[in-house]
Amino acid sequence: MELDKESLIRYSRTIMLPQVGEAGQLRLLAGSVMIVGAGALGSICAMYLAASGVGRIGIVDFDIVGLSNLQRQLSYTENDLGQSKVDVLGRRISGINSGIKVETHDEMLTSGNAVKLLEGYDIIVEGSDNPATKYLVTDTARSLEKPCVVGGVREFTGQVMTFTGSGTGYRDLFPDAPCGSGVTPCSLGGVLGPLPGIIASLQASQVIKLLCGTGASCKGEFFQIDVETMQSMKFEFD
Repeated sequence: MELDKESLIRYSRTIMLPQVGEAGQLRLLAGSVMIVGAGALGSICAMYLAASGVGRIGIVDFDIVGLSNLQRQLSYTENDLGQSKVDVLGRRISGINSGIKVETHDEMLTSGNAVKLLEGYDIIVEGSDNPATKYLVTDTARSLEKPCVVGGVREFTGQVMTFTGSGTGYRDLFPDAPCGSGVTPCSLGGVLGPLPGIIASLQASQVIKLLCGTGASCKGEFFQIDVETMQSMKFEFD
């Protein structure tokens, strides 16, 4: 398989990276990612993955666009109010890159459909804002032995956790929903508008590294940043 002339131009800035090259770009185009949650994290992550050329992107969410979303969910506009998030986001990322396949699921992820929805993708991105969904997604990804990149934001603090599909899982780190862990819904804890953009961009970066097989992605990783103090921390786990 070779990149055509248009693809060489579109993805030229990624291909220039010696850690990626044409071989890495081809792996992106052959890759697939399921994004759980079309809110601030999922929607922004989806745009970067589409722009980067991830060949097949799935999105699952049951919510509609609300006025309070527009403060941080830049995939949506005032014209989208009241519409299904997955429908709007699907059109948005298809408009960014018509050469990829977009699969939308306008439904709630539950224990009854999680395996069916997630099993057909290489990597899972968890971008919801409630603990129950995070446990469900990460438990399912672990049972399927699929890498899962989890994001969380609250007030001024954001977290990215990358699980490899084996070894330590989300439930091992957080046996119970922890207070102040970054998984409190924005509707309860509030969030600085640009923060989800930072975390979603980091999630997209982790996914791209995993698909390309480059960078420090062979172990589980936890990264946290406080944009109020500009302090961060990181640790790795098996």
